[in-house]
Amino acid sequence: MLASQYKAIAKTIFGAEEILAHDLTALGATDVQILNRAVSFTANKELLYKANLYLATALRIIIPIHEFKARNEDELYEGIQKVTWQKYFTEHDTFAIDSVVGSDYFNHSQYVSLKTKDAIADQFRERCEGVRPSVDLRHPTVRIHLHILGDVCSVALDSSGESLHKRGYRQGGQHEAPLNEVLAATLVRLTGWDGQSNFADPMCGSGTIVTEAGLFAMNIAPGLLRDYFGFKNWPDFDAALWEKLCAEARERINHDWEYTLSGSDMSEKYVELAMYAAEKTGIDECVKLKTKRFEENTPPPPKGVAIFNPPYGERLMGADRAILDLYKTIGDTLKNKYKGYDVWVLTSNMEAIKHIGLRPSRKISLYNGSLECKFLKFSIYEGSLKAKYQAQGE
Repeated sequence: MLASQYKAIAKTIFGAEEILAHDLTALGATDVQILNRAVSFTANKELLYKANLYLATALRIIIPIHEFKARNEDELYEGIQKVTWQKYFTEHDTFAIDSVVGSDYFNHSQYVSLKTKDAIADQFRERCEGVRPSVDLRHPTVRIHLHILGDVCSVALDSSGESLHKRGYRQGGQHEAPLNEVLAATLVRLTGWDGQSNFADPMCGSGTIVTEAGLFAMNIAPGLLRDYFGFKNWPDFDAALWEKLCAEARERINHDWEYTLSGSDMSEKYVELAMYAAEKTGIDECVKLKTKRFEENTPPPPKGVAIFNPPYGERLMGADRAILDLYKTIGDTLKNKYKGYDVWVLTSNMEAIKHIGLRPSRKISLYNGSLECKFLKFSIYEGSLKAKYQAQGE
C-alpha cells in the first residue's frame, strides 16, 4: 500500500509544535520539521503506529500522497483522478473525504468533498467493471484528507481515522465546556513539569487536565484506550506488530509513581466524571479528587505545579463583577495556599487576569477553540521575593 519509508505529517494545535517535534524525535523519527500547527517527519509502518499510540499532543497523523494545482472544479476532478486509488483500497472497501478549504477558487468544503468523491468513484467504475467503493463517514477503510490553500491542493491519507484527542476515557454528561485533550496535554507540558513533584488542578471540571497530567507522569500511552485507528482498516495492517507495540507500551507504565495528582471542583457531578476518567485510564491510584471550591482546597505539600482553567467570561466582555471577583479570589488563594508552587492560569480575559494581583513571570499565547488565550505563570515563593533573592545571594 505504501513504500517502506514515506513522509508523514502530525497535525496539532497552535503552540504545541515544538513539544510534538521533541516527542517525535524521541520516538525515533528523522527529518523532523516544524510547520504551522503541524510537524513533518519520515515514517515507516512501525513509527506510524507508534506516533498514533504515544503522541499526546498530536491531533492526526496524515500521509501526503499527491499535490496539484486547481482553480476550478474540472481541474480538481482531473487532479484527483491522477492518483491510482487502487493502490490504497479496493472497489469493495469504503472511503470518506474530509476537506479543508482556504481559497478564492473554492467556497464550500462540502462541495469540494463531493467532487473528490465523484472523481474517485468514477475511476473505480472505469477500472472495475462498473463497481465502486461505498462511502462510510464513520469508520471507512480509508479516510482521505484534501487541503486546498489558494490553488494548491494537497491529498493525504489519514492514519488516525478520527482525531487523536478522542482518547476513550470520557463519559456522557461532560462539562458544558470540556477542554480538548490535546490542549490539556499541551498545557501540562508547557509548564515544564517533569512529573517529579505534585500536580494540582483546583478547578478540574470533568478532569481533562489532571487526567492528561496523570498519563504523562505514569508514562501511559494515550492511544492505549482507543479501539479504532484508521490504519487498522488498511489492507497492509500488521496486527502482530500493533499488538507487540501495545504490549511494550503497557510494560512501560510507571505504576510506582510516588507523587500526588490533586483535583477539585464545586460540582459533585463533574468530580464523578473526573473519577471515571481516572479509573478508565488507570491513574486513580495516584489521584485525589474532592468536591470542593478551589479556595477551600489545599494542594498537596510541599511543592508542585498547578493549572487553573477558570471561566473566561468572554461573553460578558470582561466587565462582569462576578468574573472580576472570581479572579481576585484566585489571586488571594494563590498567595495564601500555593507557596512553593508554580501556578499557571489559562484565560482569554486579560481584564479579569489583572485582578489576580500578581505579576506573571511568563506568558504563552494559545487558542482554546477559536478563543485566543494566554497561559500565564505565577511563581508563589515562600516568604517575599526579596527574601528569596537574599537567600540566593543576589
